[in-house]
Amino acid sequence: MTDNIDLTHQQERAFQPQKLSAPRDFIIPNIINDNKNEKPLVLEIGAGKGKHALSFAAQNPDKHLIAIERTRNKFEAFSKLATLQNLSNLDAIHADAIAWTVHAIKPNSLAKIFILYPNPEQHNPNQQWLNMPFFEFLLSRLQVGGEVVLVTNIESYMDNAEHQATKVWCLPSTRSRVPSTSQRTHFEVKYLARQEVCWELSIRKPKWYKTRFDDWQVSAISKK
Repeated sequence: MTDNIDLTHQQERAFQPQKLSAPRDFIIPNIINDNKNEKPLVLEIGAGKGKHALSFAAQNPDKHLIAIERTRNKFEAFSKLATLQNLSNLDAIHADAIAWTVHAIKPNSLAKIFILYPNPEQHNPNQQWLNMPFFEFLLSRLQVGGEVVLVTNIESYMDNAEHQATKVWCLPSTRSRVPSTSQRTHFEVKYLARQEVCWELSIRKPKWYKTRFDDWQVSAISKK
């Protein structure tokens, strides 16, 4: 049974991490290479102006969050707030999340990944996160038992993500409605104030799960 499940997602077109260059001004946070650190490592992709990242880091001092934002004006707003709060368990990163993850994150190292209200890419569905070959690489960075949390206010996006999680990536997932009192991001506050339904998908990585990138890492990581 598990052999069949293992092979399903590996029939998809393979991501090619070796073709990606490191982002400009690339620096690996100390937390990644600090073997003495025992804090679970959490990644947020698309942190925006940092509302969730700052709140999560403040409320979870026992975890270390790396929050990535690509858009310059959003990142600058996030970075200013992060500097003011000066949280030792938060790294704010200005970069493309895909290239940065490839060059910085080791296999089986993330306890959780947040993807909160991503661009729906309605005119280019191949760029939706669970439709991308990169998602297999991202799963290889997740620890056994680790969780991907995807949140959106677009039901069709959630329908597709739930389908892909089950049928393509062969992962157990749980779909739920976001409580009307939740305020994790600026988008979430706005959507819920308009009484829109927001959906959350929790995806877990089972012990038996295998990807084609479980042992892959760039030499820059292995030599540090």
